[in-house]
Amino acid sequence: MSVSEVHHPLFARLYERMSVGMEAKGSAEHREELLANLSGRVIEVGAGNGLNFAHYPTSVSEVVAVEPEAYLRDRAERAARDGKVPVQVVPGTAEALPAEDQSFDAAVASLVLCSVRDQRRALAELYRVVKPGGELRFYEHVRSHRPGFARFQRIVDVGWPCVGGGCHTSRATDRAIEEAGFVIDRCRRFSFRPCLITLPVAPHVIGLARRPRP
Repeated sequence: MSVSEVHHPLFARLYERMSVGMEAKGSAEHREELLANLSGRVIEVGAGNGLNFAHYPTSVSEVVAVEPEAYLRDRAERAARDGKVPVQVVPGTAEALPAEDQSFDAAVASLVLCSVRDQRRALAELYRVVKPGGELRFYEHVRSHRPGFARFQRIVDVGWPCVGGGCHTSRATDRAIEEAGFVIDRCRRFSFRPCLITLPVAPHVIGLARRPRP
């Protein structure tokens, strides 16, 4: 999968505009929770426009931020200049990370596993590049535990990915993380709906998983 295949110019600009309001309504606090006490060398997949960068603690030695969409990658590069920790923004996809095996202390997936084309492959790549005992920090919207709402999400997914940059509302991402071999240490489920249009993606999780040691 080449980087040039990931091209959502309209959605990228819409997301950039919407993300400002979402940050003010709670996303900024979620990112603080996501990244609290993180340390070492970190890879972030789907960095978007770099909203996480300001929230990395100084105990992080380096962030390699992977973003395949050109417009958002440009915005991420600008955000990286103002970060508290060194951030290198690089092109790439979650399904083929530009990194060596077991080369990171931690990985961060933030509102991206909903939109990767192959979630199983993306999680396998995250598992590959994280050291044994290393962390996966995740902040994602997920399939509801309520059967009726989950059915509604599946119906919405008939058209939602076409207008949402490939985003799917009904992925059980928390379960997929475990199926990829990670062990979830903690996971907080909550509802977050900063505006009416985000109703289908209201169920969220923030958590920490680990790649087991041999």
